[in-house]
Amino acid sequence: MTITEKILAAHAGADRVEPGQIINVWVDVALGNDITAPIAIREFRKAGAERVFDRERVVLVPDHFAPNKDIASAEQCKVLREFAKEQDLAHYFETGEMGVEHALLPEQGLVVPGDVVIGADSHTCTYGGLGAFSTGVGSTDLAAAMITGEAWFKVPESMKFVFRGEPGPWVDGKDLILYTIGRIGVDGALYRAMEFTGPAIDRLGMDDRLTMCNMAIEAGGKSGIIAPDDVTRGYVDGRALREPVYYTSDPDARYAAVLEFDCAEIRPQVAFPHLPSNTRPIDEVGEVVIDQVVIGSCTNGRITDLRRAARVLEGNRVARYVRCLVIPATQEIYRQALREGLFEVFLDAGCAVSTPTCGPCLGGHMGILARGERAVATTNRNFVGRMGHPESEVYLANPAVAAASAVLGRIASPEEVVS
Repeated sequence: MTITEKILAAHAGADRVEPGQIINVWVDVALGNDITAPIAIREFRKAGAERVFDRERVVLVPDHFAPNKDIASAEQCKVLREFAKEQDLAHYFETGEMGVEHALLPEQGLVVPGDVVIGADSHTCTYGGLGAFSTGVGSTDLAAAMITGEAWFKVPESMKFVFRGEPGPWVDGKDLILYTIGRIGVDGALYRAMEFTGPAIDRLGMDDRLTMCNMAIEAGGKSGIIAPDDVTRGYVDGRALREPVYYTSDPDARYAAVLEFDCAEIRPQVAFPHLPSNTRPIDEVGEVVIDQVVIGSCTNGRITDLRRAARVLEGNRVARYVRCLVIPATQEIYRQALREGLFEVFLDAGCAVSTPTCGPCLGGHMGILARGERAVATTNRNFVGRMGHPESEVYLANPAVAAASAVLGRIASPEEVVS
């Protein structure tokens, strides 16, 4: 079996499962945020439920419109807060300790290798970077899981993506996944588990692994996953709240497809509007003048992302009339960046630094685009109107490219800024 099939079989109480099979599994974590959880809570009550299945396993994170941007968002977050109090949830994260959910849960040790995790947010697939099966579900499925501790799935087929070769100095996990999506399209892995492997993946740190799995959904994937190794163990040791289980795929496991890429041929990628698959290497971007840069999100708001951006911004200034927003994904990342002096670099360059929030990524707050404006963002989606006005444009890139673009006022390679 593949790693995905092994995890699902274990959680279904079965010796093995096959692609296409409908199974019921128990879940290790059921996650909701301030957009999706209020709907789940309403369905929870409509079902007549009184208590969640496990106060340690239901996690609520108000991060999308938090800190509250208006009365409506305040009411949404209040629903989470009151439910968390009523149910005495162990893992409810208020503003001040809150982070972007998919950066926060791994950091806090709430997700461990071998888990099955569902979340009422499409980028729940992030946790595959730890060697867990994780996927987004609807709010009603979340409600059912909060009551029963179970969820049902059709076992997905798996696709294997083998990355060989040595990436260039400004190429990171964001580029590898953008390149992959550009090659197979936004439905190229529809309802499949995307398994990332190969020597280049082995050399990636945990932040880049989480980034790659985060964007599996942008290729239509049911999940993304990377088999755990010494990097994984180094990350989870000392933080895991439960005992990890380390699965790997069998050598004779069956895959719907196997694709191999040479990382030496991959340059930093930019996804043009209005699809994550509309990718071009940085050398073929041309002259694209921009108005805003966003460095953050559940995709690229971790400490290594901020370090890469700071390396480009140090000693430089953000171009006049360009806004550069830097959003650490959790309070711990915020604290680490502060300790390392990264905030001095960002502030000296003319950036605005924010408390953790998803705000601009979904066009919620903290960086809305006006008509005709263009943004370079380290986020995961660039659909029409994603970050504001329907006639605005979002270009996806890695943190170094985003920082270089902020300095030059146009989409730019870090090589143009850092000698």
